[in-house]
Order: sequence, then structure tokens, then C-alpha cells
Amino acid sequence: IVRGFRSSRIHVVNVADDPGRPRIEKVNEPDEVVAKTGYTRPHTVHCMPGDNIVISMLGDADGNGAGGFAVLDAKTFELKGRWENGGELPPYNYDFWYQPRKQVLVSSEFGEPNAYEKGFDLADVEAGRYGQRLHFWNLERRELEQTIDLGANGLVPLEIRWKHDPAADEGFVGAALSSTIWRFQRENGSYTAAPVIAVDPVELDSWPIPVPGLITDLVLSMDDNALYFSNWLHGDLRRYDLSDPANPRLT
Repeated sequence: IVRGFRSSRIHVVNVADDPGRPRIEKVNEPDEVVAKTGYTRPHTVHCMPGDNIVISMLGDADGNGAGGFAVLDAKTFELKGRWENGGELPPYNYDFWYQPRKQVLVSSEFGEPNAYEKGFDLADVEAGRYGQRLHFWNLERRELEQTIDLGANGLVPLEIRWKHDPAADEGFVGAALSSTIWRFQRENGSYTAAPVIAVDPVELDSWPIPVPGLITDLVLSMDDNALYFSNWLHGDLRRYDLSDPANPRLT
């Protein structure tokens, strides 16, 4: 499933019949996406229970922020509509991950398409056009249950990685602009989040602010013992030992 982050097209690419010659099997056009979901700007894709493919959607029809998800039929690739079952929705969306045994889905926030598509501007951050929250959904009921505001130290939380252990009730998210890694976990029935890694910014004369690492992609090793991430603007990759998840150690 190849989504057009700017075009809002959702492409289904056949890589099974002839892996050396992939072909486009189907395209869900933006008009159809808007008509059936009210959303635009597809991002993260996951296979989900019930023969569904779920895609996080970042914008509404006009490019304002949105916090919901689109659903494709996993067999026909037809658009079914929205995933969420009504109720309160987050103002923004980006990545998501889910843990079936815990009946929970967690989503993060990027920002308003009308803000980031014209180029990054610090004034838009100050105006609240970028996100800083994590959202925890009931997977079975498809309803938002809890939101955690990460504050100024958790600006633009992007990539989320739940632990691979199917019994785990914790994971990590990278706040790109703040250049921090947060650990979330459930305690006494609700989720908490705390910063466990911080990348120091670097002074540069031509920049209006110290240059952040801008943490982008984030990977957990399959045994959940190591965390890897990329500092986009600093140009380095880092590996942390997770023997103590509350205190990752740079290796």
C-alpha cells in the first residue's frame, strides 16, 4: 500500500505476481478518499483485525488538521470509510501502533498540512499548528480513551514503536522538534509518558535557533533490547541499550 502523502492518492501495488516487475493494481483517488472519509494526507499503514488495512490520515478536505483513520478492505482494497467509531478526535495525527493483547492503539501528532506544506515556520509551532500529544485508543471499541500532552519538551512526536513482546504494555516515541525520546507505559490502568533520551542542539550562526537533532525514524530490535534512531539534521544514527528501559544507555 503506497500512499501519496501530498496527493492523497492511495496506491495498491502488486508485488506478488512478479516481484521484479511490480504493477499498480488499484488507485483510490483523492475525491473518493474525501467522499468516504472526509480525510486527506494518508501516512502510516497497518494491517488490522477483521480483514482491514488502516491508514492514519493527517488532514481534512481543506488541509486543516485531522486526527482519524481510513480503512481499506484487505481483500478488495475498496475504501470502507473511517476506522474510528465517533466520539472525540485528536486535532492532529501521524504514526500509530497497536497491541492486540492489550486492546489498545496509540497515535502521535505531526501538524496541520496547511502549515507544514508551505515550509516550516517557528511561528506555526508557537501558534499551536504542530502537535505535542500522544493518544491512546480502545482497539475493540475504536474510541479515544486517553491523551497525554508532552508539552514543550515533546514537540512534534512522530514515530511510535511498541515493544515486540506481545505481552508488553510499553513503547517509545520520538519527539522530532524537541529531539527527545519518550517512554510510555501503563500504570494502574492509565498510561504515563516520560522523556528518557535527549539530544543536545548545536549552535549554528545561520539558524534562528540552535539546530535540533530532529529525531526521525525509530526502530526497536526484535528482542526489544536495543533502540535505534536517526538524527536527521545532525546526520548521525544512534543505538541505545534498553536493559533498563527507563534509562537507555548510548552504545
